[in-house]
Amino acid sequence: MLISRRGVLSAGAGLAAFALLPVAVRAQGAAAAPTQTADEVIAEFTGGAEVVDGDGVKLTAPEIAENGNTVPISVEAPGASEIMVLAVENPTPGVAKFVFGPLAATQAAATRIRLAKTQDVVAIAKMADGSFVRTASNVKVTIGGCGG
Repeated sequence: MLISRRGVLSAGAGLAAFALLPVAVRAQGAAAAPTQTADEVIAEFTGGAEVVDGDGVKLTAPEIAENGNTVPISVEAPGASEIMVLAVENPTPGVAKFVFGPLAATQAAATRIRLAKTQDVVAIAKMADGSFVRTASNVKVTIGGCGG
């Protein structure tokens, strides 16, 4: 097998490009992901419409979560087309968004979320008529789940 100077140079250039690629991608990803506040996320979801507190949406969350890494919640809003769940004090407040089609049997969902510290978990439902209804539940966290 004969190794030429051209082969060594092209292999070296390829190796250098490969070694620099993760650094460039990581720097670009960090700059492209600005964090939003809870109010900005809510305004984006509602389009600036008024959100009223009401009985149209039901949020079930524990009063005390021993570990913020896995906090079970469920949300239900009969007649809703979308439901958004927020953790107001998390570094990224938007937790989940559930979209229900016209053939959905129920407008309910259950999941586990991460909470950084003791805070309010908010659920906002977009009803079929275009109105928005919210509810909140305070969850006390003893061990934070977002690096806290």
